[in-house]
Amino acid sequence: MKSFNYFLLILVIVVNFFFAQPSFADAPKITKTPEYKELSKKLDILQDQLEALKSGETPSENVTVEDLTKRVDELSFQKYALEKGINWGQCRNQTGETIAVYGPKPEKSKSEYDNALYFLGSGEATGAGWDCQGILVPNGTKIASLNTDGAVAIKNSKGTQLIAKTNPDNNGIELNIKPDKVFKAGDINWYIPNVSPQNIASRVPDVPLGGEESD
Repeated sequence: MKSFNYFLLILVIVVNFFFAQPSFADAPKITKTPEYKELSKKLDILQDQLEALKSGETPSENVTVEDLTKRVDELSFQKYALEKGINWGQCRNQTGETIAVYGPKPEKSKSEYDNALYFLGSGEATGAGWDCQGILVPNGTKIASLNTDGAVAIKNSKGTQLIAKTNPDNNGIELNIKPDKVFKAGDINWYIPNVSPQNIASRVPDVPLGGEESD
């Protein structure tokens, strides 16, 4: 009987170890994520264009060596941040009004969209580890260097802090980085409501401000 109990105990330990094994597995490497692959591909293309432009193979009046060099340096720095393990973005609101930002869906969310829309109060920043994926530009809001018709979503890259400020000249919004990806409703599986800035400003802030850093 004792032998049987001993055998049963060993069997339970082995079975538990077998099912618990996945918890010890490493998280997917950042170099295997779609964003990293897309960034690497874009960087390779720009580097090839830069080399061609330097050698005079493809002269262009619209793009200079200085412009391409700056862009290559920016993407290289972004790639370094991803490789360092910062696989989340941050948004900071310095507009004086509540703004709408995109972040991870709540665990029990039944939304059909890839992420969720949150509201970030003025003077606040999203917490470390909480991936702020972009901001919503309401209908009627002006963004420097962008001609928008209706509401759009601006995507924020991982490893990047996106800062939104008010432009004192036109009461629009200024960003600390040049928008890389701008989407209208239907371009991406994000909820992009065509609402006014006043509608967004009236919302109660609900962004988690003290998240723990993710793996």
